[in-house]
Amino acid sequence: MVARHQRVGVLVDVQNMFYSAKHQYRAKLDFQKLLDAAVQDRQLVRAIAYIVQTPEIDQTSFINTLRQIGYEVKTKMLRTRPDGTTKGDWDMGMAIDAISMADRLDAIVLVSGDGDFVELVSMLKAQGVRVEVLSFPSSTAEELKLAATEFSPIGPDMLLGGSQPALNGNGRSCGQRLFSGEASGPGAPVPSLAGSR
Repeated sequence: MVARHQRVGVLVDVQNMFYSAKHQYRAKLDFQKLLDAAVQDRQLVRAIAYIVQTPEIDQTSFINTLRQIGYEVKTKMLRTRPDGTTKGDWDMGMAIDAISMADRLDAIVLVSGDGDFVELVSMLKAQGVRVEVLSFPSSTAEELKLAATEFSPIGPDMLLGGSQPALNGNGRSCGQRLFSGEASGPGAPVPSLAGSR
């Protein structure tokens, strides 16, 4: 149960959220509404947005928008391995930040659907921290939902622009594999993030 006196930290896996919104709704996430939903009138101590950048995409405008909203933005460049595959995620950085802030917070809101965070969630809860997961239900690992103190779904009301579920050829809603052949996942470049506040 949330209480107004709670000190809260918000950690946002931007790539995870961007692709979930794009592939499920063909829309962009409203990061102001996201922050409001995460904080819920509590005392915000820190909100951090984690972004993977690529040299060919200028995300300056998007990053500035996030900062104006109230996020601290952490960026890293996408790395290309010798075999041509790419690597770029913030899992370890998010975990380190969560652990380092835990003693100053009553609650941490993890905005990601990545099942790799299950052990982190369990560790934080063992330290007495309330851990809330805020994410798109269909792209959130079931074990992460179960591990969290509370899971809150992101719905169409937190999106910019069109909010209809993306459909496959049978007229059914489809998930993250909607655009076959398109790079996706936390290590993939993020096209046109600018303007997706």
